[in-house]
Amino acid sequence: MTEFDKSHWAEKDFSNQYLEAADIYIVERKKLLEILKSFYRYFLANKKDNKILDLGCGDGILTQALLSIDKSISATLVDGSEEMLAKAKEKLSGFEGISYVRSSFQELPQKKELFSNFDFVVSSLAIHHLTMNEKKSLFEYLYSRLNAGGYFVNIDVVYPPTETLEGWYLFLWKEHIKEAQAKLGVEGNYEDIVDRYKDNRDNKPDTLTEQLKALKSSGFDEVDCFFKYGIFTIFGGKK
Repeated sequence: MTEFDKSHWAEKDFSNQYLEAADIYIVERKKLLEILKSFYRYFLANKKDNKILDLGCGDGILTQALLSIDKSISATLVDGSEEMLAKAKEKLSGFEGISYVRSSFQELPQKKELFSNFDFVVSSLAIHHLTMNEKKSLFEYLYSRLNAGGYFVNIDVVYPPTETLEGWYLFLWKEHIKEAQAKLGVEGNYEDIVDRYKDNRDNKPDTLTEQLKALKSSGFDEVDCFFKYGIFTIFGGKK
């Protein structure tokens, strides 16, 4: 049994609840996707037939966003949850050149479907489930699987550098949830996810500074934070 199999994400009900409420408790979710598409258009859209690796793909929303601007890409979607992969297959059923791999991040190097290289690696709200040492190992692996000139972009939550900033960032998060609920007309207590942010045993966030440093030490160039709103951020680098 892998660490993923022991987590809440292996539970069907938990993964379904996540998808249903994602627009409420993921801060600026639509903006995050628009920034990802902008990044792709600027750095990769001049080349056709790019090979994409989508890690912790969930229901395939990142790949769907990229396909909306470039239908020539081929994509490999990876997730440890059969339920999430089924959702992704449903969402992307109209597209060709898509393959699906069930795997935890720790198992990636052993998956023969991933022995080829990629032009763009993306991930969203998944890598924070790894310890810092596991993140470093993953960054090194991703660097080895990228073609020269390829990019890695990670949309994720990060650990604030101080308790004072953490207090404000979590306050911002609660404000967003209230605004999203009012806009969508959804009732219920979604603020508890903020309170459970650090207590959830599946979450192992590290600071942005530590992760940018780990990317650089793994060989990545042009490493930077591309967007940040409280604990939600987009960062990455180039091979």
